[in-house]
Amino acid sequence: MPTKKSKLKIGISCGDINGIGLEVALKALADSRMLDMCIPVIYGSVKAATFYKNRVDMKDLVFNITDSAENLNKRKINFVNCYKDEVRVEFGESTREAGDLAFRSLKAATEDLAATNIDVLVTAPINKDNIQSKDFDFPGHTEFLANYANEENPLMLLVHENFRVGVVTGHIPLKEVPEKISKELILKKLEIMNKSLIQDFSCTKPKIAVLGLNPHAGDNGLLGDEENKVIKPAVDQAMDNDIYAFGPFPADGFFGSGMHHKYDGVLAMYHDQGLVPFKTVSFGGGVNFTAGLPIVRTSPDHGTAYDIAGKGVADESSFRAAIYEATDIYNSRKRYREAASNPLQPQKM
Repeated sequence: MPTKKSKLKIGISCGDINGIGLEVALKALADSRMLDMCIPVIYGSVKAATFYKNRVDMKDLVFNITDSAENLNKRKINFVNCYKDEVRVEFGESTREAGDLAFRSLKAATEDLAATNIDVLVTAPINKDNIQSKDFDFPGHTEFLANYANEENPLMLLVHENFRVGVVTGHIPLKEVPEKISKELILKKLEIMNKSLIQDFSCTKPKIAVLGLNPHAGDNGLLGDEENKVIKPAVDQAMDNDIYAFGPFPADGFFGSGMHHKYDGVLAMYHDQGLVPFKTVSFGGGVNFTAGLPIVRTSPDHGTAYDIAGKGVADESSFRAAIYEATDIYNSRKRYREAASNPLQPQKM
């Protein structure tokens, strides 16, 4: 965590106001120790946030309300009021109004991140359906931020302590996974993961496990040939490129036997193959990190949770972890850049 002299400005997009995003964000920031380690900057509707505060009994929480992240109070929760239209909070409901606010919040925070008015971004959960519009035509945060940063292949990386799981294919239908997987794509994801493990998580010579696509990793072609024709060649090429990649491993036995503890990162072929075991082990404390981007963005490992929205029972642990993880990654990346820019010079004899 940073010291008082290096408090980071943590941008927070509000997500879907009809879910639990604002609740867990406010609960995490209600701990006064948070203001000792960072300068929080929430983007959204002050009216919606005030309604939320009253609903979940946090009336004493004080905001510094501003129209710009250039005018922040270092000892308060800052709130950039980027949505001044009337807004109605309808807990547990998917509404276009909530989607519009979620997008405006995300856009404002992303622009401030690009302008270095904030240092990192923590995104509250969105509804991937109601946020869709001509301005947001993406499956989720990962793809939106990648497009904004002009990066073709970001990596969705789920993190909990030393357990890190990335996915080759993300938010796509399961039936499209086999045709999307290629040696080139797997190799690209391995390159991103390897670099991220080094610069973002301070791993020296990281070891990466690669999962197979088919049951039993194809059983040598009996249950599918993607392992032999696509995945294994990508792993071999990665090793030739000085990336310590191993596999492909059968996914069920790999996690069931605890082999994930022996690697710095695990690369799964598709969303649920990686996220189901990850969330089974780490739900409530896991963090979603978008690796491969020039900026640092994290989010909690859960969704909008409409079923408990407005009841005051949502657990803020994952959101708090997302703030901590963003801070740690930012500082790790800073140390890496400093070390790379100041290599040891040979001594004169």
